[in-house]
Amino acid sequence: MVRIHYQRAKCIGCNGCVEAHPERWRISRKDGRSTLIGGENRKGMFVATVNNEEYDANLLAAKNCPVNIIRVELA
Repeated sequence: MVRIHYQRAKCIGCNGCVEAHPERWRISRKDGRSTLIGGENRKGMFVATVNNEEYDANLLAAKNCPVNIIRVELA
């Protein structure tokens, strides 16, 4: 399994994560920040556990993030 950690409050809405993996990321119309689809809010840190098949795409999303607020790890 793959675990994704995301600090939404620090997002600048660059859309890099959405371009890398649009099935897991989207831009909110309310505030222009990215939303981790399936993420659970844990005191400001959004966490999602996904299948191993999503590892490469989410790793690219993390690399695309200019503010380095996405962390992807094998669980």
